[in-house]
Parts: sequence; C-alpha cells; structure tokens
Amino acid sequence: MKKNLLFVAAALLVCMVSCKGKSVEEKLAEFTEWNDNIMEQYRTRLVELDGDEDAIEAYTDSIADVVEDYNLKALKANLDNEVGVAALKNLYGLMDDDDLVEYVNKLTAPVHGRDSLFVNGLKDALNAQKSTAEGQKFTDFEVDGVKFSDFVGKGKYVLVDFWASWCGPCRGEMPNLRAVYEEFHGDKFDMLSVAVWDKPEDTRKAAEEEGIVWNQIINAQQIPTDIYGIQGIPHIILFGPDGTILKRNLRGDDIREAVADALDD
Repeated sequence: MKKNLLFVAAALLVCMVSCKGKSVEEKLAEFTEWNDNIMEQYRTRLVELDGDEDAIEAYTDSIADVVEDYNLKALKANLDNEVGVAALKNLYGLMDDDDLVEYVNKLTAPVHGRDSLFVNGLKDALNAQKSTAEGQKFTDFEVDGVKFSDFVGKGKYVLVDFWASWCGPCRGEMPNLRAVYEEFHGDKFDMLSVAVWDKPEDTRKAAEEEGIVWNQIINAQQIPTDIYGIQGIPHIILFGPDGTILKRNLRGDDIREAVADALDD
C-alpha cells in the first residue's frame, strides 16, 4: 500500500515540478486533490481496520510518512507560489525548528489574507521559540492573578505541561505524567499543568477525570503559547531550579528520562 502511494506521489510531483506549462492554480488544484484523496483513503481504511489498534498505528505511521514526503517535496518545488504555502501548512507541526526556520526564510510566495496571517504568525512563533529556547531563562506571565513565577524558578525542577481537555495527544500523555509525578515529586521536583485554548469548565472536568493532583494554571488561553512559540500541544517543558529551560517538547519515554537525568546531576 505504502509503495503504491509513494509511486502516485512521485508521479504527481514530477508533473508538479516539470510541467512548466501548468499554472499555479492548476498545480494547487492537483496538490489539494492529492491530499484530499489520501485522507479519504486513510479514513476508509480506518473503518476497515475496525478498532485493531496495532494495525491502525502501523497504517497511520505509513500514511504520515507518505504525506510528509509528498508535502515536503511540494514545498521545496514551490517556494515562490501558493502551493508552497499550502504544503507548509500541512508540514509545520511535523518539522523540527531548524528546518522550519530554513523553509520559512526561503518562502518567497506572495501572501495575503489568511495566508499572510499564517506565515506572519509562524514567523512570530519562531522568534518566540528562539527567545525561549533551551538554555534561556523562563519568561513570566500572569493568568487571573496567578503568575507562572509562583511555580517556576523557585529552587525546584519543574515539569510544565501545556495542554487542553479536547486534545487527544494531551490526554494520551497523562499516564506518563502521572507516573513521573508519583516517582519524583518531592523537595527537588514538582509539576505544573497549564491549560491553553480551552474552556475553564472543560479543563476542570478533564483534570478530575485524568487525576491531576499537581499544580495547575487554568484559562491561560494564548498567553503562554504566544510567549513560548508553542504551535501544537501537548508541549512539555522541563525547567531548572533557577527557571532555566532545560528541555522542550518532551513526549513519551523522553519525559521520565529528562527528569531522571536532571535530578541525577
């Protein structure tokens, strides 16, 4: 299945790159059709797999690889037109920061309207990420009279989870976070959940369901995500005792590893 999809992607890309007579509108239509078709195939296959979690995970990974490969090639080939902007929208959550900076700086496509908001917002986020990168001191903020500095920079290592109740991957990390809290919470380590882009009542309900017993900041909305350049959640950051950012964007087993390593130093 994956090989067939890759063949189709490659064939369409050859045309996208080499068919000089095609207009930007025609290229964009082909690009949109390809992405729409593969997502339709994905949804259809999920129904066929009927809840088989292992098969769904394997199939999702294979589709993600194909989609990323196709969109990255489309981005590289169309930095000067709307196709490149459309491909960047599909990719920016999957790319590491260095690659994202590279392609945003290379993008020369004229942008307007929503595209302008997207590209300019992405540039702002990248600048925010640079000023809050690993090794930098934390930037404070306040929500409803509660300050971030009430928890961070107070002499403990603090693991901060930026999350929302509606976010499936956020909820998926909760078992890892609970395990880390239960193992390491004490004089040297604490945790903080910061709810963003969410309704306070939904946050409180989800926090109770997930067994969040550590500190929380609720109703932060876009305040911290703008400051820290967070484009997607969950976004988990480990801060040192003095508030220095030690690790960003931790997930899965890396969460415990980063905390254990920090506490062993």
